[in-house]
Amino acid sequence: MTRAVLAFLVLLLAAAGPAFAADEPLDATLPNGLRVLLLEDHRSPIVTFQVWYRAGSRNEQRGATGIAHLLEHMMFKGTPKHGPREFAKLVEQNGGQDNAFTSQDVTSYFVNIASDRLDLVLELEADRMQNLLLDPKAIESEREVVIEERRTRTEDDPGGFLGEEVGSLAFKSHPYQSPVIGWMDDLRRITPAEIRAFYKTYYVPNNALVVAVGDFTAPELLAKVTRAFGAIPRGQDPPPVTAVEPPQNGERRVVVKKQAQLPIVYIAYNVPNHRAEDAAALEMMSTILSSGRASRLYRRLVYERQLALDAGGDYSYLSFDPNLFWFWATPMPGQTPETLEKELLAELGRLQAEPVIPEELERARNQIEAAFVFQEDSVHRRASLLARFELNGGWRQKDTYLQRIRAVTPADIQRVARAHFLESKKNVGYLIPVP
Repeated sequence: MTRAVLAFLVLLLAAAGPAFAADEPLDATLPNGLRVLLLEDHRSPIVTFQVWYRAGSRNEQRGATGIAHLLEHMMFKGTPKHGPREFAKLVEQNGGQDNAFTSQDVTSYFVNIASDRLDLVLELEADRMQNLLLDPKAIESEREVVIEERRTRTEDDPGGFLGEEVGSLAFKSHPYQSPVIGWMDDLRRITPAEIRAFYKTYYVPNNALVVAVGDFTAPELLAKVTRAFGAIPRGQDPPPVTAVEPPQNGERRVVVKKQAQLPIVYIAYNVPNHRAEDAAALEMMSTILSSGRASRLYRRLVYERQLALDAGGDYSYLSFDPNLFWFWATPMPGQTPETLEKELLAELGRLQAEPVIPEELERARNQIEAAFVFQEDSVHRRASLLARFELNGGWRQKDTYLQRIRAVTPADIQRVARAHFLESKKNVGYLIPVP
């Protein structure tokens, strides 16, 4: 243990008493830059331990897309101390569950386990943060796994295929244009040296966040985290992502023909993220249009008029950079993509022309608040929520999220609908079935 870490540990234990409240996490940054959030939850004898790295497809270079996701797979392939697949095996033998995911902005690893087995997880996670093997033979094997995953989830899935095409159409400059799983040619080309360089650049404590929620004493766990992770050297600060998507100056459109049973329509607009004043109104607008069977798109297009098999949308409130607001629909047999595009835009036009009635606004607000509050019932979701807000500007923003939602008015929704959903900003994709 280094002197800096030892001194930090002594100060920590001395100040542990009043350092945190029971309803908020113990918040610390180790000398090597590792951020730590620990929230006690003693309702059951379990804990979720999560390590989040600021390393997603957003951080990839052209020609090396998919490298973040491929590295996620490699994180389970062993270190000199713990051989291939031993991480998952040890977790399972101790009654735990582990998994990981890669997104545009982050890669996250988590273990849910009995609280008396947490020391094992600390040792395993600290080990693979700095000692990953990255054996070339294992890379070649896992490369084929990821290639097959891409075939299954994207190239053989009509909706995934069209969404990828529209996403790459909507961004010209920003790396959000690339799919998280990567382009097929890049997956085949990426070298072991590039994977190791990505690991050395982004899998460093000063680019990571540890979050734990569950049945533990926070100061004691912080001391253990410090002992396990504190000696890992701080790395160079990873290069910042400076790309800014230029304003869109006209409609963009793509039509793909693919083996499928029915057509699909996607529409996407570039909109601000949580950092903008309009974000809460966009979140409310997304809920009104597309959240659940009472939403406008589902109720009108699927239930009442029976024009679509399904219809929905999505908005990336918590993304690192401004992202997309999506609409989609699958036409009923006999209906055309052109008809569904027109109807999707008509629902958008109604929001632009007519203020939302108070009852509908209140229902959407209650939906958002209920979903948000229900996450507190799960230690895993509590930790994930803390992590997402922390990585997007600080975990305390979690406490103001509902305040922002409650402040949204019908006029706000009408304003953002008019401001961000212009004809010249539209990105449209059709998937046309072929035999």
